[in-house]
Amino acid sequence: MNNKYLILKPKWLLTVNPAFEVLDDYAVVIKGSCIQSLLPAAEVHEQDQYRDADIIELPDHVLMPGLVNSHTHASMSLFRGIADDLALTDWLKNHIWPAEAQWVDPQFIADGFQLTAAEMIRSGTTCLSDMYFYPDIVAREAQNLGIRTVVGLIVLDFPSVWAKDAEDYLHKALAVHDEIKQYSLVRSTLAPHAPYTVSDGPLKKIAMYSNELDLPVHMHVHETASEVAEAENNSGSRPLDRLDQLNLLNPNLIAVHMTELNAFEIDRLAETGVQVVHCPQSNLKLASGVCPVAELQDRGINVCLGTDGAASNNNHDMFSEMKCAALLAKSASGNASACNAIQTIQMATINGAKALGLGDIIGSIEVGKQADLVALNLSQANTQPVYDPVAQLVYAANSQQVSHVWIAGECQLRDYQLSNLDQDAIIGKAQSWADKVSKTQ
Repeated sequence: MNNKYLILKPKWLLTVNPAFEVLDDYAVVIKGSCIQSLLPAAEVHEQDQYRDADIIELPDHVLMPGLVNSHTHASMSLFRGIADDLALTDWLKNHIWPAEAQWVDPQFIADGFQLTAAEMIRSGTTCLSDMYFYPDIVAREAQNLGIRTVVGLIVLDFPSVWAKDAEDYLHKALAVHDEIKQYSLVRSTLAPHAPYTVSDGPLKKIAMYSNELDLPVHMHVHETASEVAEAENNSGSRPLDRLDQLNLLNPNLIAVHMTELNAFEIDRLAETGVQVVHCPQSNLKLASGVCPVAELQDRGINVCLGTDGAASNNNHDMFSEMKCAALLAKSASGNASACNAIQTIQMATINGAKALGLGDIIGSIEVGKQADLVALNLSQANTQPVYDPVAQLVYAANSQQVSHVWIAGECQLRDYQLSNLDQDAIIGKAQSWADKVSKTQ
């Protein structure tokens, strides 16, 4: 651990603390992996303890908490673009699942995760919540690459490259949960894929393990109208009602997509404290529907932001996702004030951190929290002049303006260049996979 002070001096400091303070000409003092102090930049040179500190001047920059991508399938980046312009059911059953059966193995997972880590760090994401096969491989790669990750311990009823049945998935899930306790940057969630792919027996066990281990449950829920209609036709119950009966509606549930909700269901979400992850661009591309974000926010429901996988988005760019989320909420609700810039940034930072059980360590710039930080240069033409740096981040900035990224105090992007990842080698491996996969499409 480096015990030397690191001091960052941005033009604007976006804290995302409970008061959502934006501080001008303030410095962030980092020691090791943690934020030690926030103080006026002018005072840095007045304190002897900072005399030998490393100081990074960021005169045209806003410094903000690292972005939290609350739902993705990281290694699917190697399937980016293989099945575009299709509805969800066709895309999944006729293209993605067959491709996974043929190509996904431990090397695919490792190479795909490396590609995603490079893309995410480059675009300002410092923490991701993943849901995919071989979570043990994902955990090891995440720790080695230095990107904070919550691995989803996938559960399905049917066999895959990872496990043969629900019992096997659960057995492996608990083993991975125990294995990753040694990692400083990795945690886990239980990750049943969806109500239509996991039966009641395994879901009851997941509810029990979630309660006993205090683990979040990360799950696709109410992704499309057809999913909900099919559940009603088959069982007489909507998926959320079924999950309610199985004791899964509680603050540990991270429900992803949620495009099809009635008034009673929104009431239940508010009553039970369920977390919601909005994936606007993936839902738009697959024509899956629109999450009623404004209504959820009005009811005090914690709404987070995710990109989904690169096979359905087709990128992991959270700045693009933020703008889309804000604009879509306004259009869908007919209210130009809906999902304002502050709410949107909260969705992409502290809200995701809270949903993942990380709200006490990341998601805002506060003393004692981990130094997961992102600097953006606002001196470019598209973000000038700056009247309001918060609005500028949501409506005008783009990920190409991310100049620096720190995760747990470690600089992962410096002056627009990845510090610890070999981007050329990572892209080379991705191109090798594309050569193989394209021959079977």
